[in-house]
Amino acid sequence: MRFEEFDDPRWPLIAGAKWPSRYAASEWGSTKPKEKADLRLCFCFPDVYEVGMSYLGFQLLYPRTKALDGIDAERAYCPWIDMEAMLRASRTPLGSVESGRALKDFDALGFTLQHEMSFTNILTMLDLGGVPQLASDRTDGDPIVLAGGPAALVPEPLADFIDIFCLGDGEAVNPPLLELLRQTKGKPRRERLRAAAELPGTYVPSVVSCEYDEAGVHFSSEFALPRRRVICTDMDAIAPESMIVPASGIIHDRVAVELFRGCSRGCRFCQAGMIYRPVRERTAELVEDRIRALIRQTGWEECSLVSLASCDYPKIGELLTSLSTLHDEGIKVSLPSLRVDNFSVGLAAGLEVMKKGGLTLAPEAGSQHMRDVINKGVTDADLDAALEAAFAHGWQKVKLYFMMGLPGETDEDLSGIVELAERAASIGRRHTKRAQINVSVAGFVPKGHTPFQWVAQSTREELARKGAFMKRQIRSRAISFKYHESAQSFIEGVLARGDRRVGRAILEAWRLGERFDSWSETFSLDRWMQAFANTGVDPVWYAQRTRAENEAFPWNHIDAGVSKAFLLREYRRSQLAQTTPDCRGGSCNACGWEKKGCAWSGVSR
Repeated sequence: MRFEEFDDPRWPLIAGAKWPSRYAASEWGSTKPKEKADLRLCFCFPDVYEVGMSYLGFQLLYPRTKALDGIDAERAYCPWIDMEAMLRASRTPLGSVESGRALKDFDALGFTLQHEMSFTNILTMLDLGGVPQLASDRTDGDPIVLAGGPAALVPEPLADFIDIFCLGDGEAVNPPLLELLRQTKGKPRRERLRAAAELPGTYVPSVVSCEYDEAGVHFSSEFALPRRRVICTDMDAIAPESMIVPASGIIHDRVAVELFRGCSRGCRFCQAGMIYRPVRERTAELVEDRIRALIRQTGWEECSLVSLASCDYPKIGELLTSLSTLHDEGIKVSLPSLRVDNFSVGLAAGLEVMKKGGLTLAPEAGSQHMRDVINKGVTDADLDAALEAAFAHGWQKVKLYFMMGLPGETDEDLSGIVELAERAASIGRRHTKRAQINVSVAGFVPKGHTPFQWVAQSTREELARKGAFMKRQIRSRAISFKYHESAQSFIEGVLARGDRRVGRAILEAWRLGERFDSWSETFSLDRWMQAFANTGVDPVWYAQRTRAENEAFPWNHIDAGVSKAFLLREYRRSQLAQTTPDCRGGSCNACGWEKKGCAWSGVSR
């Protein structure tokens, strides 16, 4: 919607909102809807505008979708509590940013599932948009509801609400799927869904049945199982050529270009590091070209080099040297993902343009034993060297991220977090009196498709005790120490490894008023516990029990690329605190991708 459209009936509502900029959406970029399109898709982000506009995925998929023949794309975001109330009171349906078209009037809706705590917002958007929440209640005239993103690889908690899950890179999955929906438009809904179930990278819950017994969940279908994730192998071919620029501030207000996708480090807690394999790099020349072009096009004064571990990019030093001229133009270059063991003195020198902000490092655990358990591959010497390099090159603020509640963790391991923070403060004080260490500790949540999918999550009481235990030990005034709310971690743990039965609790929590679960001011554990009680779902059974090695998981019918045999092998190695080296620096670890076209399998360099 543009500011000049003052006759739009939504303007009185926007003017009455607490944050009108979330809904006015004055933007620069190619966002005008096509006059004629056979299939109209609305990308739906289940959070507020400033969060959704910071999501790189829509920035990549939106222009590529609009470029498809006969297909158009628009966007919608979840309204905040006040706007939801006003939309309901005025009986105004939730519509797209571009045209205001109600969600119910699109041919398809595409939700992104970036994390489990956005699930109730999906139900809010469907309901406000006039679309039946349950897939079984939708008719031939309703939109086909799609969902992709990392949580789509553990899809069962949302299986009752989603028509088609998209498994893998949207650039690979979306074009053939959207073309099929375009060609089958007007045909019976069930026929279209069955046709979609034949495509690579799709999972259609309505054609897959599940049964439960003591051994776990068992799936059956006339269609091939498991459903396999698909990927793009040529990163240069999908490099962005444009971005939408909002007039209002957003969370990540900058140009963002990926260096590579995937990670071969093998951190055992990290779902992204497992499900985004294999590593696929973009050429440095193209990265630099796109960054410079997008800065000119958008006017942004910051660019971010995006990946799961930017320091692992082979040409990171050369690229930063080439981009150093941007500093003279007032452009800030940032690397949001830095590995402690690769943060060298040379890299610190190349990143001096970042000194205006803070530097973030993620040791994850305080003791060497625990870092070996999680296969972090970081030593105390690495940590000290990284901190020395950072403070020596002008940083005054360093953020350190850790987890608590890891498998086999003891109080001695927790004390190691405090000791590391105190040591960081001491190193900082040797270089500057203004040294500041911000420590953030999150409760560990076991995720599917990782080596820790078998472990029990710590109880809320134990996480709260551990957080308070560490906070009491902090002595230095230079350290700011925060630990996350354990109640939210508990619910995330239920949703992260839930089966299809958990869906009825999600719907009940929404009916009880649950919204924006990742926001502490709106999250309510009491509502969730009431929802579990009302629907007969035991959350402790899902989150806080150790699972048998032979248990049939609710995501066994989804092939994310890594094999269950590899994950089990890594789980057993974690119990012995045995590390597994990065396959890019040695021999293949046989994770499963060596049989599916991994460029690094068998490579020793």
